[in-house]
Amino acid sequence: MRIGVSTSCFYPMETELSFQTLAEQGVEVCEVFFNTWSELEEPILRRLLKIKDEYAIHVPAVHPFFSFAEHYLLFSEYERRFYDALDLFEKYFEAAQALGAKILIIHGAKANTPVDDKLYFERFAKLMECGKPYGVRVAQENVVHYLSESPGFLAAMGEYIGDDFSVVLDIKQALRAGRCVNEYIETLPESIVHVHLSDYTPAKDCVPPGEGEFDFKQFFKRMEEIKYGGEYIVELYRHSFTDEKSPARSAEFLSKYLHKNM
Repeated sequence: MRIGVSTSCFYPMETELSFQTLAEQGVEVCEVFFNTWSELEEPILRRLLKIKDEYAIHVPAVHPFFSFAEHYLLFSEYERRFYDALDLFEKYFEAAQALGAKILIIHGAKANTPVDDKLYFERFAKLMECGKPYGVRVAQENVVHYLSESPGFLAAMGEYIGDDFSVVLDIKQALRAGRCVNEYIETLPESIVHVHLSDYTPAKDCVPPGEGEFDFKQFFKRMEEIKYGGEYIVELYRHSFTDEKSPARSAEFLSKYLHKNM
């Protein structure tokens, strides 16, 4: 159980350069956020693997760049498109497997997507099955303006899918949805497998951890109580910090906080 950083923090810097930057700053755990097709294959994937091996970086999860279109590709009323999309996601599973990542994160469908809950759950379960041969679990992130912003919706997913259901808890997305982070923890204590960390102020809903008002001491204590065993990833927007070392510094700051609760 460690704290790392997402390559997305430096977007629109190229993914391999973001990865290299974090590696050189001493970050030992990284989530890789892919931003285009060419990053899923040679030569860029080979470059990512070289950095990973050279710096002994652990990659627990990958994030597709399909987030803007998952509602259209996976959860529309047009069934054929869904099955074609499964072939597209195979590339992600292959890249995740190569990097040693065990989790693939999706946002899912937007709140106004015209598909009923049962069909959504069925489609999600089928996508999960596609990831299993690669040793990759598909995890649903809570995202504002998406169906997944609701803890109740996520709980219904978990009830339908069963023990395999996995959730990525994102602090800033919970705040943007007007939700208390504890709502997700209390509703989904056994389903959370990955966490995105950030901080907030009254003026900004995303700032580097340690520069805002979020109670990380209490948060880590609650996560320990539910026996959370996954990784914690600092995920910020590039405009939310000015110093390039802020994400790595945040991870170091939070690591000390985390260890005090262990």
